[in-house]
Amino acid sequence: MSYDVEPLVAEHRRIQEELGDPALHADAARAKRVNRRYAELSRIVAAHDAWVAASDDLDAARELAREDDAFAEEIPGLEEQLAQTQERVRRLLIPRDPDDARDVIMEIKAGEGGAESALFAADLLRMYLQYAASKGWKTELLERNESDLGGYKDVQVAIKGSASDPSQGVWAHLKYEGGVHRVQRVPATESQGRIHTSTTGVLVFPEVDEPEEIHIDPNDLKIDVFRSSGPGGQSVNTTDSAVRITHVPTGIVVSMQNEKSQLQNREAGLRVLRARLLARQQEELAAVASDARKSQIRGMDRSERIRTYNFPENRIADHRTGYKAYNLDQVLDGALSPVIESLIATDEEERLAAVGSAAS
Repeated sequence: MSYDVEPLVAEHRRIQEELGDPALHADAARAKRVNRRYAELSRIVAAHDAWVAASDDLDAARELAREDDAFAEEIPGLEEQLAQTQERVRRLLIPRDPDDARDVIMEIKAGEGGAESALFAADLLRMYLQYAASKGWKTELLERNESDLGGYKDVQVAIKGSASDPSQGVWAHLKYEGGVHRVQRVPATESQGRIHTSTTGVLVFPEVDEPEEIHIDPNDLKIDVFRSSGPGGQSVNTTDSAVRITHVPTGIVVSMQNEKSQLQNREAGLRVLRARLLARQQEELAAVASDARKSQIRGMDRSERIRTYNFPENRIADHRTGYKAYNLDQVLDGALSPVIESLIATDEEERLAAVGSAAS
């Protein structure tokens, strides 16, 4: 089997030269995009070099084995090494999600279950913050609407990474988290000890790298200001610092009241709006593309129940991959990697199968 990697090797060489140009680094957004592409190509070039080296080693061993039987003993091991390097090249050549390197904006919303759902929203926020910390990512709380018992009716957080390699990007890991998360446990307010089932929704959007990436016509915006309110609806601010932004053409509404400054809330609101417009734009493109991949693990239906957290059994189960483990306490403390890795692996297998069926 052979792969035409030469065009990618040539592109890698060209970008390497481009990275030495000071003019590139004067444009931060472009420099970020070029660095991401360079990191992606570097992995492919390194894997291809390893594959070529393994092939050369096997050819040499076979040639020498004709003269010396001792070299014949090395051949099975070298054949295995060649197969492994070839498979790595094959996987790296699968088309990636172009947004994998992006940062994300995540929104967690209480759903069915009232106060218990809001409490679980706080548990999920803590889980994602702990997971982000374990990955070395930075987090910023953009907006929160607290419930009476200390949970969240709605909370939004920005999560930022620093890796240029798309496979290590924030979106590459957290894009699978969008959907309905179901919790089964005895609520703090339950006096009879009965297990209740509640749901909490999670929305994940890739964040735009630079504001200019998504054009927003100021004439398309309806901006309202109002006073911030705390749990139970009581006013916590004597000035109109809270902001509600409506994007009239799409009907998308973003409200912000986390900051004391109206200007800061407006900027945070526009940041979230750009991410939502980018997500909408990409969903529309995917819907009209004839080769749009129907992924089993990351569909467009945000009402899909994707995961169950069962407290009495200390069990977590992902309904898309069949992943199941009995370490829910650790997962809620941020040990989310095995769950996410199972989703990444399933997604990769789907993409491999799609490439295989397209080639046949």
